[in-house]
Amino acid sequence: MSGTLNKVMLIGHTGDEVKMHYFEGGNCIGRFPLATNDSYLNKSTGERVTTTEWHNIVVRNKAAEICEKYLNKGDKIYVEGRLKTRKWQDEQGKDRYSTEIQCTDFTFLTPKNETQPTEPAAQQTPKVNPPVANSQTTSPETTDAEEDDLPF
Repeated sequence: MSGTLNKVMLIGHTGDEVKMHYFEGGNCIGRFPLATNDSYLNKSTGERVTTTEWHNIVVRNKAAEICEKYLNKGDKIYVEGRLKTRKWQDEQGKDRYSTEIQCTDFTFLTPKNETQPTEPAAQQTPKVNPPVANSQTTSPETTDAEEDDLPF
């Protein structure tokens, strides 16, 4: 194999709200921490040990706006992306490094009814109820019209 691969797939819980940064020209970046857990049984003590790993997730433009709108702290999300290490200088001029996940794809895994809206505007979003397929609520006129539309 002559090529290389830089791919990360994570399922975890958000550790904070999405922090947005906007740039001239309309582009934006969203950042949020993601926690993944690993647990194992300590053979010497028989105790279950859980460790948490924190990942810095970076999403761009429209994906960042979607994450900002729908993600809340504690929500479960699937993130797919690639590793990227940035070099920067702190206040003392020392070189620092930060490894991030540049998100290319994501899927929200927390059902909408389990999320706790953080803003009153989120509570005002209209909810669409699925149509009820109950024969008692269907009027005879509707039934006749639907039967006429059948292709056979």
